Amino acid sequence: MRAIAVVSLAALLLSSDLLAAGPVGTAPDTADVRRSVALRDDWMYLTRDVAEPPEWSHEGKRFHYRKTVEGGFAFVEVDARTLKRRSPFDAEKLAAALSDATHQSYGPLRLPFETFEYADENRAITVTVSGERWTCGIVNYVCHKAQPADTNRPRAFGVVRDLDVPADNHPRKSPDGKWEALVEDDNVIVRAVGSTDAIALGTDGTPGEFYDPETLVWSPDSSRLVGYRVRPGFRRMVTRVEAAPSDRLQPAVRTQLYPKPGDPADLEQPVLFHVAERRRVEIDNALFPNPYELSQPEWRKDGRTFVFDYQRRGHAQARVIEVDGQTGVAKAVITEDAKTFVYADRRYRHDVGDAAREIVWISERDGWRHLYLADAATGALKQITRGPWVVRDVLNVDDEQRRIWFSASGMDTGKDPYFKHVFRVDFDGANLTRLTTADATHEVRFAPDMSVYVDTYSRVDLPPVSELRRADGTLITTLERGDISRLTAAGWRPPEPFVAKGRDGVTDIWGLVVRPRNYDPAKKYPVIENIYAGPHDSFVPKSFWPFGFHSGGDKAIGMQAQADLGFIVVQIDGMGTANRSKAFHDVAWKNLADSGFPDRILWHKALAARDPSYDIGRVGIYGASAGGQSALNALLFHPEFYKAAVAYAGCYDNRMDKISWNEQWLGWPVDASYAAASGVDHAAKLQGQLLLIVGEQDSNVDPASTMQVVDALIEADKDFELLVVPGGEHSVGRSTGPIPYVQRRQFEFFMRALRGGRGADGHT
Repeated sequence: MRAIAVVSLAALLLSSDLLAAGPVGTAPDTADVRRSVALRDDWMYLTRDVAEPPEWSHEGKRFHYRKTVEGGFAFVEVDARTLKRRSPFDAEKLAAALSDATHQSYGPLRLPFETFEYADENRAITVTVSGERWTCGIVNYVCHKAQPADTNRPRAFGVVRDLDVPADNHPRKSPDGKWEALVEDDNVIVRAVGSTDAIALGTDGTPGEFYDPETLVWSPDSSRLVGYRVRPGFRRMVTRVEAAPSDRLQPAVRTQLYPKPGDPADLEQPVLFHVAERRRVEIDNALFPNPYELSQPEWRKDGRTFVFDYQRRGHAQARVIEVDGQTGVAKAVITEDAKTFVYADRRYRHDVGDAAREIVWISERDGWRHLYLADAATGALKQITRGPWVVRDVLNVDDEQRRIWFSASGMDTGKDPYFKHVFRVDFDGANLTRLTTADATHEVRFAPDMSVYVDTYSRVDLPPVSELRRADGTLITTLERGDISRLTAAGWRPPEPFVAKGRDGVTDIWGLVVRPRNYDPAKKYPVIENIYAGPHDSFVPKSFWPFGFHSGGDKAIGMQAQADLGFIVVQIDGMGTANRSKAFHDVAWKNLADSGFPDRILWHKALAARDPSYDIGRVGIYGASAGGQSALNALLFHPEFYKAAVAYAGCYDNRMDKISWNEQWLGWPVDASYAAASGVDHAAKLQGQLLLIVGEQDSNVDPASTMQVVDALIEADKDFELLVVPGGEHSVGRSTGPIPYVQRRQFEFFMRALRGGRGADGHT
């Protein structure tokens, strides 16, 4: 990354269009801005004993975690029985080995990973550094690139195979060790182990309808095979020009397989093979037509049936499909229908016991996310948990005890409904038992045998406490208690929770408030909202660590840095985000332009009614990715309230973005709801002041999405600012460089737009 392309009081010729943008006010105070840009580095290493949730190792006899120490971070390993502690490796030797292998410079207290896993019988560890896996010996301290965790052919956003990459076609050996299966010339063959004589199980495979060797699965008795025949989806390639590559003078062309909403995805058809008879059985797809995706087929232990999960294109239906292993007749064991969407990434299924006559399932059919027990023979569902709260994660299922451990939120009336607590419950719904009690959000890691667990809990105003407890919840020892005394002495104050009613006048909307360190309640402060309204989660921080980077919304340190320049900075989870009721979530369905703005504006007004210093006549907003789309849309659809916006890497027109995220919330086929949220189609409505920021090589959101907004704004004769970072990725300026430069540009923009160029203390 060698240069920054900026449009401001100038013209940039790009895509045959002239992009022009004008200034807003006068230059802000540079010393104030420099202090804010440096705040993360100044404060990040002031805490002690702030521990992260652990990982278990050594067959559950030990666990390890990372915590803050003087000068950075250290890893601690604990013997769960004796409680003796040790360092899992020599950090100085490991830092030297990683530095040598990666040609980067790392110190022992600033190792470039947060967690690790043991390898080579505990003589090595595997870590991920800048997206690459490395295995490092902790005896000889030599690092080498690790084998990829996944050797399968890549699938773009999970649904279109990259046919330029060969499939993993290693022979799949049968359970009895006598046969192996693979694909030749697009068809399934088998051969005796050690032989080269192939037996074709069919001839229907073609390049346009090929068998995928990565889906082949033997039956337990080695007599049958199941696999998917695949009709390839549309091969859409996004092309980007890298103007200033680091390794050459001339620009480079980059391409990426990138399916978009409405594109044909890979169409998978399960096929059953009887090996001895060389007979192929086509599975009738009437119960799973037009799949968005099918899970890998799994044989039941008795070999009578195999199962797979089905998500229908458009996401309004999910099913568990069971297929007779002899006849190929399919039945729907569980059907989950929704008037809006079934959230694909939060489906959960656990088959009970070897016979799998019951299934633990999660459903929102009663309006809340709860556990159910399904009869695999009849499909009948019995509700295990119920009430106006949500199951967040299933931590363990014990088939013999018929018991489930899970996390949930929203159980405690009057408390923060997003705090996670851990419970256990029997299959019949009896004996619901709470294992966590502290008024905080909890991350629990059980030992593999479930005899003990580590509970790490915190709030934005409570540094983490990490405790080792027995299975019944009794305390064994406190492992760590975070110390933030030096951080507090430096001027840090925790964000303030604030709650107001949403658009229905009933539902509580939760947010956080960050004020300048020199806050004076007698003054008036412009407001900046940090927005991320993606429906896939909730985003207002609930745990302590304030130093994270801007992803899924900015974090407290970024909000504080901005606030110290003379603003009140807030973050809000409006309707349309996850982890509340199904109705709360459903607001986003075919309605991404909403972004919870009716709730957000009411929240702002409620806070202003309480706090005279909160100036809702001067409100700005910033966000990235889906938050970038929301930030732009604030000026397009709510200009009476929002006056300035910084939008990073936005999916401004959902038809231009990846297939997966957008079809989940807007459905299929592509309809008018996509255009309704489009910043391109509505660009002429722009009011207020706008800064667009984009990485030239964004592989998450097609950067052409930003350029199409730019084109539409020019066509509409609208003034704006544009910052293009050559070589920059989706996270540019937020968690990848050049962070100080981009952050400064954001800070200065808001000071001009909302403070008229005045510095943090009000001077011009």
